[in-house]
Amino acid sequence: MSNKENETLIQGTVEEALPNVMFRIILDDGRKIIAYLSGKMRMHRIKVIIGDKVEMVEDLQGNRHRIVRRL
Repeated sequence: MSNKENETLIQGTVEEALPNVMFRIILDDGRKIIAYLSGKMRMHRIKVIIGDKVEMVEDLQGNRHRIVRRL
């Protein structure tokens, strides 16, 4: 179980929508990453579209990020 105090929030902009509720995100420093929608956002049917600013946390595996908020 993750400790919310240790999670670092990262902001970026959605560049492309991928299959399985995944997105390609451009971070503020120019890097591109893959992120997926969090379970709460899926449950409440919060839509994320291209061009939206989003806030993410790093996944436990470290290779993907989880979108936790649409800004």
